[in-house]
Amino acid sequence: MTQLSTSDLPAVAGLVDHGTNDHGYGVFGLGSFTFERDEYFATVRWPSGHHRISADDFLRAIQRDIAWEFFYGTVNFDGVLGTVNHYGRVDVCAGRFSKEHQAAGMAHTETFPTEVVAEAFLTIADDWTNEGFDPFVAPRETGSAFGRKNGSNPEALRRRRVTAERMVGAPGDEPLRTDDNGHPVNAAFSDVPQDEPVVRAEAGFADELVAFNLFAYLSRSPVTFNPSVVSACRDSLACPTTEEYILPIIHGNDRVEWFIQLSDEMVWEIEDGATGAKRATVVMKAGDVSAMPADIRHQGYSPKRSMLLVWENASTQLPDLIASGTLPSHPDVWSAR
Repeated sequence: MTQLSTSDLPAVAGLVDHGTNDHGYGVFGLGSFTFERDEYFATVRWPSGHHRISADDFLRAIQRDIAWEFFYGTVNFDGVLGTVNHYGRVDVCAGRFSKEHQAAGMAHTETFPTEVVAEAFLTIADDWTNEGFDPFVAPRETGSAFGRKNGSNPEALRRRRVTAERMVGAPGDEPLRTDDNGHPVNAAFSDVPQDEPVVRAEAGFADELVAFNLFAYLSRSPVTFNPSVVSACRDSLACPTTEEYILPIIHGNDRVEWFIQLSDEMVWEIEDGATGAKRATVVMKAGDVSAMPADIRHQGYSPKRSMLLVWENASTQLPDLIASGTLPSHPDVWSAR
C-alpha cells in the first residue's frame, strides 16, 4: 500500500480544477487522486488503480461524509473508496480496507488537513449534483442523479447535523424543536402522535426540567441517515435519525457504538473493519438494542422509514486507547471487567 501526506507533497494541499468534460461535469484533482463523473458513474483514479461507482451512490456517500465532518473512524463509500478521520487530518483512501487491492499492490492513501478535504468534497458534490436531486433524502423523495450536467441544488447540500448543547427544548436549544419551525410530518410517519409532554416544574427549576416528544421530533425529519444530536451530557451524545432504503456509507467505527431501534425494522450487515470479511447479519426490530464493536464496519437496510437512536461516546481519547489495546473494542469485554 502506498501512503502519502501533505508534508510529503506540499503542492497537493488543495483541490485542482481540471476543467469540464464532455458530459458537462467538472474534473478535479486532490493530491494524486482524480475525480470525474459521466452521466451514470463517478470514477476515481490514483497512481496504482481506478474505481467506478454509481453517481447517485457516490453523491449520497460524499454528502454524509461532509455533513458528519468525517464522523468517527472510517467512512467507506463502498468496499474500495473512503476516508479515515484523525480529528484534524483526514485520510482519503482507495483499497485500504480491501484485501484484494492490498494483495495486488493497488491500495493507496493520502492524508490532508480536514478543512482541505471538506472544501474539496463540497466542491465536487456541488458541481456533480443536478437540479432536482437531493442526496440527503430517500430515493422516492427526489429526482434522478443521472444524465448530463443540469443545474445544481446548493440548498440541499448545505444542510448540517442538528446539534444540541444540552437537550432539545432546553434553554439555549429551543430552536432545535423541529415541530416549531415549519417541518411537515413525513408521510411514512403520518400515524405518529404529535402530543407534547406537559412539564410542571417546582419553582426555581423551570430551566432544569424539560421534555419533548422524540417520536414527533423524528417524524418531521426531512432527511435520512443523518443523525441529530438531541441531548449531550459531557461526552455522552444521543443521536437519533430516520432511516429509509440503504445507509449510503459503510461505517467503520473507532469506538463502540450503541443502537436502539425505536420503530419498525433495520437489517445490519456486519463485516470485519480491516478486510471486509462477512461477520454477521443483525435484524433489529422495535425495542431491540445492539452494540457495534470498534473493529467492525456496518451498513444498514431499512425497507420502511424507521427511527433509530444511536448512542455515541464522543471522547477524543477513545481511538488511541482502543488502538493501543488499553481499552477493549468489544462491549462484552467491558461488562466482564
